[in-house]
Amino acid sequence: MKNKVLTLSSRGGGSAKVSGTTGAIHSSAYSLQDQKSEPEASSMKHKVLTLRARGGAKISATRAYVTEHVTTKSEPTEPFRLLDLPSELRLKIYALVFQSCPDVIDLDPDNYRNIHRKLSILYASRQIHGEASHLFYSMRTFRVFPCIDRYFKSKRPLLARLSPRCRNSISSLELRLGPGFASPPKNWAVTESLGLKDATNVRILKVMVQVDTSDPMFNGYRARGLDESFYEDFSKSLLDKILEAVPSISEVQLDAWTSIRKDGPMISGLMSVVKQYRKVISWGPERGWTNEKGKEVIDLGKPPVIRVLPEVAVVS
Repeated sequence: MKNKVLTLSSRGGGSAKVSGTTGAIHSSAYSLQDQKSEPEASSMKHKVLTLRARGGAKISATRAYVTEHVTTKSEPTEPFRLLDLPSELRLKIYALVFQSCPDVIDLDPDNYRNIHRKLSILYASRQIHGEASHLFYSMRTFRVFPCIDRYFKSKRPLLARLSPRCRNSISSLELRLGPGFASPPKNWAVTESLGLKDATNVRILKVMVQVDTSDPMFNGYRARGLDESFYEDFSKSLLDKILEAVPSISEVQLDAWTSIRKDGPMISGLMSVVKQYRKVISWGPERGWTNEKGKEVIDLGKPPVIRVLPEVAVVS
């Protein structure tokens, strides 16, 4: 149904306008008195006259609000430049990116999910690659020989799979002694392909001892023809070759499972090797030897002797 709407305006000496539309539409007329009595930002009174097509008219008063026309200018946004930050802040950002990565890295099927995705930041630029990769490789410990079942006999340990630049950034290595004690795999050998010659910045070697084959409980588990000192000699030879290949190592951290005795043949044999290279000996957190009172000193036969300090045992 079409209605006729009369709009009265008090501006410009007064004027009127008749328009046709469907439905009852209220057109507003601003009275001069209302404009004077109320500010423009507040609500204003309207007088609306509605004429119906079938006859009749209706005058109604309503209140409307002035619509504010807010114009927003879209300012162009610029990308945040990471390289504009000081290097100290950038290193903290890299550390947060790699925070969820494991502290000890080995060949592991979960490396893609846990590590590889985090390393995507290295592809941002050459400078970020250099800074972030050095932080990642220098702040974590890398296992020399794999201990995960799937890669235990792999011919290419983790170090052999890294580039020389990555190996040069490594500061900590771990040697785990115990897996395969009955018959150590052939790939557990210090060869040129392992790439230890590139690890010139390694400062600490962590040695974790899991078994001491001198214990009688291992008599029935050795391979045929091997005596009880076989694995001990194998471990000492392995440690000797690593220390020879990486002369930058200044500290050897010895640690063991709870079943290993500190004065047993395995630990004392490893300490004798470290003594030959005159390295600092410290004790790892697993066994808790650093918290013991009255630490015993193992007699290695000849001076220099080992002085047991509160935190580390120093070869002097």
